[in-house]
Amino acid sequence: MTVIVGYLPSAEGRAAFDQALQAAKLRGDSLLVINASPGHAPVDPHLAPEGELQTLRERLAESGVAHEVRQDVHHSPEQALLEAISDEDNDLLVIGMRRRSPVGKFLLGSHAQKLLLDAPCPVLAVKAKHH
Repeated sequence: MTVIVGYLPSAEGRAAFDQALQAAKLRGDSLLVINASPGHAPVDPHLAPEGELQTLRERLAESGVAHEVRQDVHHSPEQALLEAISDEDNDLLVIGMRRRSPVGKFLLGSHAQKLLLDAPCPVLAVKAKHH
């Protein structure tokens, strides 16, 4: 079985990664890390720089958890995650959550809501710790 995590270079993405790694260890599952964005902007805040992805790979190697790290520049994060869920023998999807205003949700929609409603497996929504 596989735990899948949607990773963004943010506090919420790091919190989701930490929880997904912990869940994969506890379950004895592999971990699939997906960082995705359609890549339409010249500088895309959703795409993690290679150095950050390398740090994730190093943490995963140290953990002993079987893993794969994918960066998808052709799909939105929710599209990439939903495709991965349909392709993998998955156990759990882990996503980061951030607080948004009601107007922000109305104007932009909720990517997390789409994943929560459309994912065929359990979804763990993780909030970042704010100090």
